[in-house]
Amino acid sequence: MQIKSIRKFLLLVMLFATGNLLSQELGSEMVEVIKQYSPSVNDAFKIREIPTISDTISQQKRPVNYTIFSVPVASTFTPAKGRAADIERSRPIKIYDNYATLGVGNFTSVLAELSSNIEVSRTDNFGIFFTHNSSQGGIEDVLIEDKFYDTELNLNYTSRQRNMMWKAQAGLEHRLYNWYGLGPSMEAITPSNYMAQQNYYSGYAGADLRFNDSFFDEIDLDYRFFTDRFSSMEHHVEFRPRFEVPIGEELFNTQLIFDYVTGEFDQDFSSGPPIDYSSMQIGLSSGLVVLRDDLTLNLGVALYYHHDGANSDSGVYVYPRVSASYRMAGEYFIAYAAIEGDLKNNTYYQFTKDNPFVSPTLQILPTDQQYQALVGAKGKLSSSIGYDLRAKFASEDNKALFRANPRIGPTEEEYQKHNSFTVVYDQVNTFSAFGEINFDVNRDFTMRLNGEYFLYDPSDQDEAWNLPDFKAGLFLDYQIGQSWSLGANAYWIGERQDQLTEYGPILEPGPGPGPGPVPVVSTVDLDGYFDLNAKIAYRFNDQLSAFVRGYNLLGDNYERWVDYPVLGLQVLAGITYKFDF
Repeated sequence: MQIKSIRKFLLLVMLFATGNLLSQELGSEMVEVIKQYSPSVNDAFKIREIPTISDTISQQKRPVNYTIFSVPVASTFTPAKGRAADIERSRPIKIYDNYATLGVGNFTSVLAELSSNIEVSRTDNFGIFFTHNSSQGGIEDVLIEDKFYDTELNLNYTSRQRNMMWKAQAGLEHRLYNWYGLGPSMEAITPSNYMAQQNYYSGYAGADLRFNDSFFDEIDLDYRFFTDRFSSMEHHVEFRPRFEVPIGEELFNTQLIFDYVTGEFDQDFSSGPPIDYSSMQIGLSSGLVVLRDDLTLNLGVALYYHHDGANSDSGVYVYPRVSASYRMAGEYFIAYAAIEGDLKNNTYYQFTKDNPFVSPTLQILPTDQQYQALVGAKGKLSSSIGYDLRAKFASEDNKALFRANPRIGPTEEEYQKHNSFTVVYDQVNTFSAFGEINFDVNRDFTMRLNGEYFLYDPSDQDEAWNLPDFKAGLFLDYQIGQSWSLGANAYWIGERQDQLTEYGPILEPGPGPGPGPVPVVSTVDLDGYFDLNAKIAYRFNDQLSAFVRGYNLLGDNYERWVDYPVLGLQVLAGITYKFDF
């Protein structure tokens, strides 16, 4: 046993020594792997044995039976039937077809109005409207009579048929004014009973047709005859049919224009020969209206043929009519822009409405409104506050400007004493910036405030005569309960310029043969003014109400025109009565 053990030990020692020598001889030789090593795990099997319960006691569940012992209980609850809450019903406002207003005030002022609508049939109505506004005057430091009258009567007949509506009207108008703006220099040579009065008379007639479900949209026809105390005469005819044709989703509209003015004055300002004028316009204005979700686009053009009958002159005028608006933020921000032009027929009647103290010796020419380009934005700052902002540049040829007439020495005509105005024409470029904000708090309170700044660039005249550099307005209405209502408006007009011309007594060589008077020309600045007006009314019932109105509440005798101060503080009270026949 010992010998076998020794043999085994020696064999192991030899094998170990042999392996060590072999490993030293291999060195850094490459060893090629024949098979990649991939170990694996043999499947494991769960022991599937069902445990056995060795419980010596086994109990069986007993069935359970449930019973309810019901006892009736007396109840006094009775459900009530549902009913809608009561709503206080307001009595519908009674609409009357007629009303009459009468008011009187200081300076012997009278205001009278009558409006009546008579139902002829279920579709036809006959209307009457009469208005009168006058004052006996009383302006401080005025040398002569300064009263005025303004009266108008209008009759109309309206018929509403199934496919059309038409209206015919006719009327008369009378206005009386005095050329009281003589100035301090005329005090020494003006008698106390001197009269410088002008009367304007006008008669007009017209028809207006509106069509439903027809390519004819409307037709307007108007005629006006105008004359004055000095036998001046003017005829004005306007005829404007309008067509609308849908083209797919767009709308194409066209308007034909016929505008004719003719008239005459007995003499010019220096008592020279009479003045005749005649202006006829035949025009076509067409446009395509494109409506999209937030975009409104109007692409149009206007073409006019103009004939000056007094001077035997004719011409063709073309104007753009392009406008667009885009809702960038719904009702809160709407951007808009436009570039438009027009040819406007001026009339003696309209000049007397703008300035009743013009002399009956005017040159009447049309105004070529070459273009006006504007860009702006409007919308809402909140549900009750709205705004409108825009900038505009306009270029006008033959723009009408009022300028004071000169005094030409001892004359027989009332308007030749430096107390009347003429019309001069010039090429004027105008830049303006406008802003407005509206407050509609509720149906009982509204307020509007706006302002506009002007910058003029005349071509031949030294200034844009009698045009303000700034104007602003405030308008307010407040309904207090069912009976009281308040209102106010204010106007702020900036500075203006006018030109005064005096002919001195020194005789020097004039433009014609022989000596002539030397004209002395100067520019006068008219101060800006602020005019505040207010009204208050109380309603006794649906038919009767009383009112008090105040004009020029600051009592400033500002000059609207040079040497023409206005009435001071004016208060007028009256009543309004509504009725049915």
